[in-house]
Order: sequence, then C-alpha cells, then structure tokens
Amino acid sequence: MAMSTSASRVSLSFECRTDANFSGGIPRIDGARFSSKLGGASGKGTFGMSSLILRFPPNFVRQLSNKARRNCSNIGVAQIVAASWSNNQPPSSAAGAKAVDAAASSAVSTPFVVGEDVVDNNDMDIGSCNGSPFVQFQALESFHKPSFLKSDDSVAIHAGERLGRGIVTDAITTPVVNTSAYFFKKTSELIDFKEKRHVSFEYGRYGNPTTVVAEEKISALEGAESTLILASGMCASTVMMLALVPAGGHIITTTDCYRKTRIFIETFLPKMGITATVLDPADYAGLEAALDNHKVSLYFTESPTNPFLRCVDIELVSKICHAKGAIVCIDGTFATPLNQKALALGADIVLHSATKYIGGHNDVLAGCISGTTEIISQVRNLHHVLGGALNPNAAYLIIRGMKTLHLRIKQQNSTAQRMAEILEAHPKVKHVYYPGLKSHPEHDTAKKQMIGFGGVVSFEVDGDITTTIKFVDALKIPYIAPSFGGCESIVDQPAIMSYWDLSQAERAKYGIMDNLVRFSFGIEDFEDLKADVLQALEAI
Repeated sequence: MAMSTSASRVSLSFECRTDANFSGGIPRIDGARFSSKLGGASGKGTFGMSSLILRFPPNFVRQLSNKARRNCSNIGVAQIVAASWSNNQPPSSAAGAKAVDAAASSAVSTPFVVGEDVVDNNDMDIGSCNGSPFVQFQALESFHKPSFLKSDDSVAIHAGERLGRGIVTDAITTPVVNTSAYFFKKTSELIDFKEKRHVSFEYGRYGNPTTVVAEEKISALEGAESTLILASGMCASTVMMLALVPAGGHIITTTDCYRKTRIFIETFLPKMGITATVLDPADYAGLEAALDNHKVSLYFTESPTNPFLRCVDIELVSKICHAKGAIVCIDGTFATPLNQKALALGADIVLHSATKYIGGHNDVLAGCISGTTEIISQVRNLHHVLGGALNPNAAYLIIRGMKTLHLRIKQQNSTAQRMAEILEAHPKVKHVYYPGLKSHPEHDTAKKQMIGFGGVVSFEVDGDITTTIKFVDALKIPYIAPSFGGCESIVDQPAIMSYWDLSQAERAKYGIMDNLVRFSFGIEDFEDLKADVLQALEAI
C-alpha cells in the first residue's frame, strides 16, 4: 500500500524529549574524522543533540506498514531534526518541538520510498554545503564522569548511552548498525565532509555508531580523551607499536609478558630496524640506563604482567620516561579500568584486550587503546590503513558486557584474593603469584596503585608436569582453555597451553615451569570454587 503524498495524511510532528540531567557532550574531532564545529563553512558554534530523545509520533507509526517500519532509517529522523538547527542553537523542549514540527511540515511535498510505502520528504535536501550540516550519526565528545554519578559502577552502565548517544532512538540498549558504508545525498555534501564542514561516517573500516558507543564507554572509565577499539588485543598492541615507533627506533619492554607480544617484538619489529631492551619489571636503574643509551620512543609493559602478575610502578616509570621524551603504554588487561587507572598515574596510553574482563563473557574478541586525542589519532590513522576493524555486533557485545563489569570485578577480586591465601597455605602448593599477597615482590606497589588485585591467580603445584596435569584434570568447575576474565572460571598450564612448542629448557628461560598453573576465577560461588580446588589438590 502506498501512502498518500498529502501532508494532511502524513504527520511528521516528531516529539522531542529533553532531560537536563542527562545532557551529553558535543561532537568531537578525533583523527580528523569528526568536527565539533558544526556552523557551516565558518565552523563557528557548537552543537549538541545527545540530550534529545526522538520518537516517531503514533499516527506516523500507525500508517507505516510493518515492512516500512522495519526499513525506516534513523538517518531520516536525524536529517529532519538537524534541519531546524541551522543556527546551531540547541533547542529547548518547547522550541525544539516547534522547530521539528516546522521542519517536518516542509518535508512532505515530494515522495520517497520506504520499503514498499511512499512518504513525502521534500527530496530530503537538508544540510547542503551552504546550510547547517545534518548529522547522520553524531560522534560524541570524550565523556568525563558527571557530577551526579559518583562511581565507576554507574559510569560503566550509562556512559556513551543514556548520557549521550549518536543513534536516534528510544531503545535502552544501543542498536547494532550493520552497514559497511554510509551514503552522501549529493557530491557537495561529500565535499563538505572531506573539508570538515559536514559530520558523518564514511566507510565501515573508519567508524561505526555502535563502535563509537563502546569507545566512549571505555574512555569514560579510563578518564581518556579518546579510545580506539580494534579487532583483538594483539591487533591493538601491534598497530600501536607500528604507529608510534619509527623505523630504526627503540622500545623498552619487560621480561614477563604475553608470549605473542614478545614474539612480535623479537621477530617482526627487527625487520623494520626496531630494537628492544627487555628489563625486569622492577629494574628502574636499568630503565634509566636504557633511556640514556638509546633514543627510546616507547616504553611498553603489562601491569600486572602475564602470567606472574608482576606490577610496575606506573607513576615512577612515567616520570623517568617522560624526562627522556618516551611515551608510556601500560597494558592493563589484568587490572581492568576499575582496579587501576593507568592514565591518572601518568601513563600516556592504556591498552586492554577487551576480550577478557571488559567483554567478560568469553564470547567476543576485541582490543582497545585509550589516551590523548593526539596520540590515539596517530594510531587510528594507521588502523584505518591496516583494517583490523571491530564488527559492530562485537561492539554490541562489548557494550553489553561492560554493564556488569563492576559486579563481575568485585566478585572476581574477592574470590581470587581468598583463594590465593588458601593456596599459599596449602602443603601441595609450592608458590603463589598474586599481587594481593604480602609475599608478592610488588605487593606495596600494587597496593599503592590498584583498588583490587584482579581475578587471576598463578601458582606452582608441588610436583612435576604429570602431577600438575592430574590436578588440572581433577577440577570440575573451570574449563581448560586459553584466555581469562570471563564469567566462567578457566584454568591452564602455560607450559602446555602457550609454550608447548618450546623445550623444557627453553620454557625455563622465561620462568615457565611445568608445574605452573594459571587460574582465572569466574563469578561462580566462592564456596563451590574453594571445594573444587581443594578436592583437586587432594587428588594428587
């Protein structure tokens, strides 16, 4: 059924709801993708629509067929609203409704097809190069914790969404925008976009509205100006190093780290003439010497590290490195943004394998880096070339997972601390590695810079590889698998899971003994996990 082209038959008087308590930020420029200046060619004035929640009026919805409603794009709604804001003044509730009504009235003279139905929209000629550019999907300014949210627990739920989201919708959850490209109505609009007078997305590899929400949520927790989310944690690490370390440059890293990161540093970077100094995490004298002897571009380490959970003094390292002009990047995957604020401690970049705690459900791969807009933009530019883009469905899973991050982390912190103490006292356990224990070499450092100590405990069983296998196989709750940080507990022997291709002697060079176990505690009941671990120890 085709709808009438008469304005009397189709009412487009959209209702605008504003809430002063949930006013979002303005669009931001990040790597020259988006501009916070939306005043046409002059670029004057700022623009904010994140406090507006837009609804289709009931009479409009009733007249659309089901198919048409399914196909109706948010873009059209945003175009109509933005047309009324040519003076770049955020409308009040009443003024906004009148402006949108006026825009809608003028937009119903020429039909366009939505699904199988026809709706008038005056050729949708909104936001030309001489007027105010409309916002297809509005980019958001880096979000900082508002005064009425006192806790990261609340920020993890609402940042980037209720506090301002660039997708026009009343849905509580962020929609998944499955598109590989974004259209421009006219060439003049495309030219405006290229010359920074028009705000839009362009191609899926360069950005996606769902992905932007995930980035803003992480920025809010880290206190960062900008966040870039990528296809995996390793993608984040490698692209970051390639972007920030010049050919022939030098980096400093630490002895204990994720093996694939070490392989990249030792095997791939030398092909570009990039050399590395590898130090013990606590060797600060060695750090100063390396900075004196080399032109160091980047200091990169995990804190806590994998798998021995060593902790670097981030504040001290940052001061030492900044004095010599080196950038500091901390991989905070084991810590999470809730247990440790690396940027607040002085680091320039914080990196996460979002696959782990941030996603939190063992169902998505992602990585992210956060820091200043200047630094992250450098990485983003190379990322656009290399193409490790995150699928918007994966971004949705990251957003979903972060809403329970604070609940999961509290449980995992508590379980891991209590289990570490139990394991340390057990006669069949030789050694426990956990920053929350006084026996840990960097316990004082961890106490100074961490709120909680994470959900992973590494320990050595009193026995050989066969004895350790027997212990792992006797466990009933955890999965034997790689990765960590999810709702389900996971256990593995690094000697087998990550280093089996090396000889026993080669593994020992990295401190990986055959009896080492890495246990990632999930959110199962503590007493159940305790009973399971104890019965498995009794079995050996």
